[in-house]
Amino acid sequence: MSDGRIADLFNLRRGEAALVLVAGLFFFCILTALMMLRPARDALGMERGLDSVRWLFIGTAVVTLLVNPVFGWLVARLRRLHFISATYAFFALSLVGFWALLVFAPGAVGARSGQVFYVWFSVFNLFVTMVFWALLADRFSSDQGKRLFALIAVGGTLGAIFGPWLAAQLAEPLGTPALLLVAAGFLAASIVLAWWLVRLRSDGPRDAPMQDPEAVRIGGSALAGIRAVFASRYLMGIAGYVVIMTIVATFIYFTRLQMVAAAETDLDARTGLLGNIDMWTQVAVLVLQVTLTGHIIRRLGLAFALALLPIAMAVGFIGLAIYGSFLVLILLEATNRAIQRGLTRPARETLFTVVGREDKYKAKAFIDTFVYRVGDVVGAQTEGVLGRLGLALGGLVSVVVPLALVWAALGIWLGRAQQQQADAESLHPNRGAAPR
Repeated sequence: MSDGRIADLFNLRRGEAALVLVAGLFFFCILTALMMLRPARDALGMERGLDSVRWLFIGTAVVTLLVNPVFGWLVARLRRLHFISATYAFFALSLVGFWALLVFAPGAVGARSGQVFYVWFSVFNLFVTMVFWALLADRFSSDQGKRLFALIAVGGTLGAIFGPWLAAQLAEPLGTPALLLVAAGFLAASIVLAWWLVRLRSDGPRDAPMQDPEAVRIGGSALAGIRAVFASRYLMGIAGYVVIMTIVATFIYFTRLQMVAAAETDLDARTGLLGNIDMWTQVAVLVLQVTLTGHIIRRLGLAFALALLPIAMAVGFIGLAIYGSFLVLILLEATNRAIQRGLTRPARETLFTVVGREDKYKAKAFIDTFVYRVGDVVGAQTEGVLGRLGLALGGLVSVVVPLALVWAALGIWLGRAQQQQADAESLHPNRGAAPR
């Protein structure tokens, strides 16, 4: 196949191939680090039962709220690549700290430290992916986001497959603590790739949102992102979309934990089962992602891409309530992750390409971390209440279907609002503000 045909297949323009490859490798490193550690996080969280996990969700939401002003302060005071590097370096050093604890003070490791790791990992998970997508929203134009973000997301899916496989290969010869150092190494590589991505230049008509974004600091206050969300209907719409999405994802998460708890009682067996589910689900994600998402956003638009996931989740939960098997659960998870990572996530990140630079980092951080975790808390508590009432999956369906209707309507509105803002920006390229 000729280079021209390959470029057409993947919606690439001249000079964009290198950008996509570097961004995809960047996302690959992040997801590899995350997925190496997630099965252990889930197994540790279950040590004191599912009710403990629900409380850990509340703790995580509180921590993300406290961390947001710190991140906002870094964005205001440091240049873009510097605060990105500082974020990844902090989490990499934290992993080294956990490794040192496991190796040099194993007697101090217990249920409490496992809960600390659970909360820390949950914050780590959101911030490292949020910073990645914020940089992409700042680095690529709205048109590039619609064409390229889904392709770049394939790199993350490959990392999500590679991470559990690498953990399984290294756990026995190196020991579980060493996995933390390997994950830290992938974060260090992410810093290098972030610098490389920013320094690359394409040959297209619009290379970057600004001529030299590294020459000036973004500035503003530490709390500007929080205020911006509540001041903008557009950003509030994104926040609402994220809340409903995470509520539904949390329903899936706790359903999986309950099925695993019923199937296995040993910690090591749980870890292995969760790891296998993750690995095979990611394989399904990659297959669906590569075969179905190529031109959907560009041809059918953001509104369709954002509305598809709510519809699929409503249908999936109805199927899970009817059959209630592990196979249906894995299919539901695979569908959720395939559409979310291959289509909805790139579409949702494209929404941020039309907002101002300060909102790309500060408002996005608030939405993708605290607002996201609020959805987790609401979902976890709702699932717990339904369980105590004995409603189980039937009760979840009665909640998911109405939520999905609101969720889909929000997606359609956001897709249209983004297109209007992108059209306005093409006429007035210096506006760069979120629609109100």
